Order: sequence, then structure tokens, then C-alpha cells
Amino acid sequence: MTQKEKNSIKEKIENNLIQLEEQIKILKEKVKPIAPDCSLGRLTRLEAMGEQHVNNKVLDESEIRHTRLKNALLRVDKPMFGICIECEEEIGIGRMSVRPESVRCVECANNI
Repeated sequence: MTQKEKNSIKEKIENNLIQLEEQIKILKEKVKPIAPDCSLGRLTRLEAMGEQHVNNKVLDESEIRHTRLKNALLRVDKPMFGICIECEEEIGIGRMSVRPESVRCVECANNI
């Protein structure tokens, strides 16, 4: 992977981190507990609780990706960045552009 490609991926990671931090902030507001004295009807309250559950799941996944992106940012300037941890072949630039936190190539990721 060339230095230019690494710089492009580093910029993408930084942009993704900013977007994820904003998304996490919004999701944390959405998953706050629903007050029992809230004047919602029974079905509306159940719907709100269901939506809250979905938002909790999205929040968890966003926080995990945020951590992985921060780790990728720490690794981006190291020689092993972009090398699959399984087969030790170079991870394609297309995959790294889409999922810069990837540590496995497509083939090895599919074999897990």
C-alpha cells in the first residue's frame, strides 16, 4: 500500500470517527429511559420501548466500530497496516477504503 493510499485511508478514518461521534451522541439521547409517568398510550409506549431497543443495538454497534476505527488510526502508519492477520497478504485497497478498520482480507473474513 502506497503512502498516498494510507493518507487517503487515514483521512477517511478521521471523517468516519467524527460522524460516529455525532451519531453516538444522538443515539445516547434516544436510549434514555422512558419515564413511567409519560402520558403515552399502552401501544405507543410499547412502540417507544421497541424503538429504544433498536437504538440500543445500533448504539452498541456504533461504539464497537468507533473503537475499531480508533485502533486503525493508531496502526495506519505502521508497516503491517493493510496486511491480513490470517494469510499475511495485502488487503485490497477497495476493502480498506470501505472498511478501514479491517484486519482480514475478504477471503479470510468469509472463512471465519
